[in-house]
Amino acid sequence: KLTVRGEPSGCDLLFILNFVPFSSGFCWGNSVERKIYIPLNKTAPCVRLLNATHQIGCQSSMNGDTGVIHVVEKAQDLKWVLTDGPHPPYMVLLEGELFTRELMLQLKGSSRISGLAVAISKPSPAQGFSPGLKCPNDGFGVYSNDYGPQYAHCNWTVWNPLGNGLAYEDFSFPIFLLEDANETQVIKQCYQDHNLPQNGSVPEYPLCAMQLFAHMHAVTNTVTCMRRSSLQTAFSLNPEEVCDALSDYNVWSTLKPINASSKINPVDEVIIVATRIDSHSFFWNVAPGAESAVASFVTHLAAAEALHKVPDVQMLPRNIMFTFFQGETFDYIGSSRMVYDMKMDKFPIRLDNIHSFLELSQVALRNSSVLWVHTDPVSRRNESIQPQVETLVEALINSSVGANVTLQEVGQSQPLPPSSFQRFLRAKSIPGVVLADHRTSFQNRYYQSMYDTAENILMKYPEGLSPEETLDYVTDTAKSLAEVATVVARALYQLAGGTGNTSAIQADPRMVSRMLYGFLIKTNNSWFQSIIKQDLKGLLGDELPQHYIAVTSLVNTTQLVQYVLANLTGTVVNFTKEECLNPEKTPNPEKEMYVYTWVQGSRDPNSTSRVPFCVQSTVHLTKAASPAFELKQWGSTEYSTWTESRWKDIRARIFLIASKELEVSWCVSNNRRRC
Repeated sequence: KLTVRGEPSGCDLLFILNFVPFSSGFCWGNSVERKIYIPLNKTAPCVRLLNATHQIGCQSSMNGDTGVIHVVEKAQDLKWVLTDGPHPPYMVLLEGELFTRELMLQLKGSSRISGLAVAISKPSPAQGFSPGLKCPNDGFGVYSNDYGPQYAHCNWTVWNPLGNGLAYEDFSFPIFLLEDANETQVIKQCYQDHNLPQNGSVPEYPLCAMQLFAHMHAVTNTVTCMRRSSLQTAFSLNPEEVCDALSDYNVWSTLKPINASSKINPVDEVIIVATRIDSHSFFWNVAPGAESAVASFVTHLAAAEALHKVPDVQMLPRNIMFTFFQGETFDYIGSSRMVYDMKMDKFPIRLDNIHSFLELSQVALRNSSVLWVHTDPVSRRNESIQPQVETLVEALINSSVGANVTLQEVGQSQPLPPSSFQRFLRAKSIPGVVLADHRTSFQNRYYQSMYDTAENILMKYPEGLSPEETLDYVTDTAKSLAEVATVVARALYQLAGGTGNTSAIQADPRMVSRMLYGFLIKTNNSWFQSIIKQDLKGLLGDELPQHYIAVTSLVNTTQLVQYVLANLTGTVVNFTKEECLNPEKTPNPEKEMYVYTWVQGSRDPNSTSRVPFCVQSTVHLTKAASPAFELKQWGSTEYSTWTESRWKDIRARIFLIASKELEVSWCVSNNRRRC
């Protein structure tokens, strides 16, 4: 039940939303506000991000923005909100396939628009949709005026041709994503009942309106917001910081244990395997990243598991470090921090210890099973680097023999695609390769988009499966990625000096299926439940998992990658809970070489309790925070400077406006900038 906002009594029933199947949930007790408003609970806002030079994203006025709802289902519908409609400003409900740069720039330039709600498109737009940049992380990779200038700024290859840059625009009005089809239908029904022009006539009051709250505290750029925050911290007893650096943690482990609190021997050699674990889209914390991140780091995890099962890996001449970088979407936060720590002797492995580098980029959308091997043409001119790169490429190609993966080397005239490896090359010439499913531009038509979902990498399940059956169902995508993991694991074994038969090294397609399900569909599954600490079970939810880097705290993705890696590569040890939580108190001589974790285990089949156990692994976390903030170089051009604005209130709701006069009076009394 709703009443009209602005009625003197506030209690007279105006209409009943009998089209809402859960309408009783919108009227609680005697609260007038809850009789007037319908809250929209399944939404995601566009928020403000800032870097050294500018701000991007969206915001509302301090007390939210309000407008009459108009549904735009085709481009011609824009004429009403931009010129013809008599009740501006308008809140536009936009169909997902119309959410394009061209249309958004039209709305951006109009004073008749107070905000926007975007209905997610199902199925995903056939033409593709990428709100990212055509040249991701431009200026923060290795190519510059001093290093391969012909390759800088994507002059040679435009990696993301579908990138429209929409996520890097600055909008002065709020924009929300409608994630629930039922709520979208509620809004449309309210519009049809009250706002839809009939036979050319102008709709009369009461009109259906929407209010969006998303006021951002930070403005201008990171330099400005960090300076304001630091002044608050220095001089105020109750400081109100206005922005926070995007930061989290990298996850890493080694094939052979090392003492993470000291430095390895200068003559020891380490092969680094790397992937990113974060993604991004136009909307805050909507970052499924199936192709851009998840398929790659799942393949990486599967390769790590396969290698740890090889009997003689502890005897290999070279060590292998499995590295999962966080924040790479935002100018290589994680990899640049690790390189910085290595240079500053704050990491157990030095740059000089690195033998070679193998990175898994986007790998799920291969054409005819082809996986492309990318290398850096500039460093290959070095006579000492060239033969080492050739050895890397040869090991990969040899390892693909008999597998359903065909590796082909990209011509030496083409630069590296956007990759963490580029940040290492900025510091030192290192032989390395980047594996990707694209030869030139990305295969991924939904890069940095809300549509980069399980469907984008062709994950399909038979109908009627239970959650447990779905968890263990081996999809064709899982089989394909397991093949890639097998090739990578075999090549790494050879590169580390292994001489045994590699045919027995095999990634597990069932385990790949479990990881894809957990990281893309449902984290709250029986396997994830069994491998985490009991006090972390809040990590697991039934919503679609998202992989956006956070501020100040560990994000779910990082912690889950940490526990999955420990489960796949660690060993169950016969420790009590007390010994596992306090290994320093045990006589174990190797305790400094390992990390011990007490996990809650699977449910006992004969009871409702779980059977916990202790996992011994080499899995560690290290900061993924840009060095720019440690150095207080907020205007840095060397390191990422991305920050996220703080806010107090983010919500959305709809209601009826009684009349223009009452609406204006209400806006003035509530000091509204837009209504």
